[in-house]
Amino acid sequence: METLTVFILCGGKSTRMQSEKGLVLFQKKPFIEHIIQAILPITDQIKLITATKEYDYLPYQKIPDIISDKGPLGGIYTALTASETEFNLILSCDIPLISTGLLTELISKHNNEAGVTVFASESKVHPLIGIYSKKVLPVIKEAIEADELKMMDLIAKIPHQIINIAENENFHLSNINSIDELNDLDTNLI
Repeated sequence: METLTVFILCGGKSTRMQSEKGLVLFQKKPFIEHIIQAILPITDQIKLITATKEYDYLPYQKIPDIISDKGPLGGIYTALTASETEFNLILSCDIPLISTGLLTELISKHNNEAGVTVFASESKVHPLIGIYSKKVLPVIKEAIEADELKMMDLIAKIPHQIINIAENENFHLSNINSIDELNDLDTNLI
């Protein structure tokens, strides 16, 4: 695959975390720094989709949502609009256990014909760890205009590729949405 841009969707204030999600500390380091650490062996083309100043300490370009309050779909729309590469790795900011190995697997197995490539296990699809082609922008724009913001509905509409992973790999792809989940994570790693 040719060059790839990575966009991290920093989301907004999370009601369940009661703070900026990407800056929640895990093993004394913000989630977002764990994610950046996993990306850097692959590329340093990293951009953050965020409007908050809280990420200004990171040396990456920040891009605010073009259309606000449209959830992850709005973030992906912003990312693809801003991107200069056809293929883009889109990641949510709440996956502190993501590894370079899993990201490399996603990239190496991606089929260029697919508009979207994501991981899935038997129990769960992970739409916010995926490769999105700039070609799907019109479909995303249409979905946003119609206020159809469910990620799975979008994926169903475009040529997509699912990379199956073992159920136990779900753990590394888990997004952490609440203090309880964060505490569980710490417990499971001990």
